[in-house]
Order: sequence, then structure tokens, then C-alpha cells
Amino acid sequence: MEPDIIPNPMHVTNGTDYADEFGPNLIRIRVTDQIKELQTVLRDKGTSRSDFIFYADRLIRIVVEEGLNQLPYKKCTITTPTGCQYEGLRYQKGNCGVSIMRSGEAMEQGLRDCCRSIRIGKILIQSDEDTHEAKIYYAKFPPDIHKRKVLLMYPIMSTGNTINKAVEVLKQHQVEEQNIIILNLFCTPVGIRSVIGQCPKMKILTSEVHPVAPNHFGTKYFGTD
Repeated sequence: MEPDIIPNPMHVTNGTDYADEFGPNLIRIRVTDQIKELQTVLRDKGTSRSDFIFYADRLIRIVVEEGLNQLPYKKCTITTPTGCQYEGLRYQKGNCGVSIMRSGEAMEQGLRDCCRSIRIGKILIQSDEDTHEAKIYYAKFPPDIHKRKVLLMYPIMSTGNTINKAVEVLKQHQVEEQNIIILNLFCTPVGIRSVIGQCPKMKILTSEVHPVAPNHFGTKYFGTD
């Protein structure tokens, strides 16, 4: 399981205490005091909804920015206003976002703030009331998604079942496993084992690996609690 791009060690780290088990495709943002404060506020039951949204959007932006570092770039030469030549980088064409509704939609604005014209698809997955099996109720993607790198947005990964179902749908649309990068805020070891077990070539970028995930995220963020 070799990643296409080596993570920048100044910004990310393989999930501490889990790197040996899950390998290099689990990428965890380096936990600074700032990151830990954001995680603490989002887990605190006393946090007001307005503060929750504010701090969640900050953490989402950090995760999205690092997710963009995992995309492919190409070298280019541009001319500055003073007429100088500058050797720089541009995104390679063919990136898109996909949010898993509804909680994944909280991450869409953060992605748009960084990539103004990026295409964003959506997947709606719900559990069957009788069997509790995850089922697809809605899926809409860019028509050429099979040619793109996909940033799959889902903030909380507890069991991994929802992510696995979403990836199954993407594969049905001919998206290659190694072209999918999960953007996640909080995940559990159980969820990672499930997802990596099914999709070992896929990258998971997260801010925290912890046995207990803040499953109240979606209801708190959208005010449905």
C-alpha cells in the first residue's frame, strides 16, 4: 500500500499508535494545541450550536487544506507582473468532491472556499429500518467522475459501513480505489479497520483516531438535535 504522494511531515503524520497496523494510507493531521482545542470544543456537550459551527468550520478548513496536498500537481512556468519567469505548480485537471449526506454537506463550503469551481457530487445513504443495512437512496456525480480524483467528505466515521457503501457506489461508476481520498474529522479504529480492509489502496485523511467518535456532529451542526 504505497501512497501516490508522500505526506508533508511538517503538517501530517501517520496515525500515532495506529501507523504500524493501518499503514501509510492512514494520514492524520499533526495534533497541535490548536487542533486539540478544536477537537475539545466539538466534543464538549456544553458547546453552543453557534460555537460548534464556528469551530467545526475551522477544523474542516484545516482538513480540506491538507486534503488538497494529496492531489496531483504539475509544474508550470508563469510570467510575473514585473516580467520575470517563475517556476511554479498548478493542479492537474480532474478533481472533484463528493459529500455523503447529510453530515458530509457540512464540509462542502470548506472545499469551495479553497477550490471555487470544483464540482461536487452527493450520495445519500440510510439504514434500512428492518435489516439496518446501509442502502443508497440517492447518488449524483459529475459524468466524468471515473477520470477524476475524488475527495470523499464524511466528518464522522464510527463503523465504516457508510464509507464502504459510498465507495461501492463510486466503484460502480468506474472510480478507481486509489483515486479516492476520504476527508474526515473523527474516526475510530474499528471504522478504519473496516474501510482499509475493504479498500486498502484508498487514503484516509483525518484529524483524530479515537475509540469514541462524536456522533452528535451532524445533528448539532444542522440544528436537528
